[in-house]
Amino acid sequence: MAVKKTKFVVGNWKMSPVSPLEAKKIAISIKKCASVLSKVTTVFAPPSIYLPLISRLCAKGEVKLSSQNVSIFKDGAHTGEVNAEMLKNSGVSFCIVGHSERRALGETDAQVSEKVNLLLENGIRPVICVGEGEHDHQGVYLEFLQNEIKNSLKGVTKKNASDIIIAYEPIWAVGAKEPMQNSDIHETTLFIKKVLTDIFGQEMAFSIPILYGGSVNMRNAKDIVMMGQVDGLLVGRESLNPIGFNSMLKEINSI
Repeated sequence: MAVKKTKFVVGNWKMSPVSPLEAKKIAISIKKCASVLSKVTTVFAPPSIYLPLISRLCAKGEVKLSSQNVSIFKDGAHTGEVNAEMLKNSGVSFCIVGHSERRALGETDAQVSEKVNLLLENGIRPVICVGEGEHDHQGVYLEFLQNEIKNSLKGVTKKNASDIIIAYEPIWAVGAKEPMQNSDIHETTLFIKKVLTDIFGQEMAFSIPILYGGSVNMRNAKDIVMMGQVDGLLVGRESLNPIGFNSMLKEINSI
């Protein structure tokens, strides 16, 4: 069973940078900082073309490697797809699934659950993104969130649940000038734990890390973790800025 000992900070590089040299520079700079921080598990999620390069840099395990996606297929003639076993053999130990940008392209909860289960079969920890498109004051979004979580976790056993990570990423807050209010993050995190309790029981539910993603930067990261009471962050554009990202890591490590 995976034991939650540190905060997780997952840097989602999305479709950047444009060159291997730049990718290497970013990774080396962040790794130098992250390798001396005992309270933070730093995870790189570069474009798949850079996975072998970053894997070599992370060989000693000071920084973990994540894929941004995985195929729903185990094997076969599927041009352009990369399966979970390939990721495992490339040094990947985490994988983002169900990101809002993937869901916007048509990825369904059912496909997310297939990917989650394939990753778990191969010993890779899925970082499962969930989040509503609109945060209404009547609480309708909570029903959407509940269904998305339950459907995305279909087939996950209580035994395997210890290896999943939930990344709460309210779609309306992504790219916004300011993140969600910390009190609202905390409130939603408690709701997510309640949903997880319904699925896996309270003890297991409260051991599953819950991250927050959505307009996170070096100025607000510490407050989000402390006052939002989350177990870490899923970071987008700031993860490509070593100065800002390293500052964020140090701030969270000081908690």
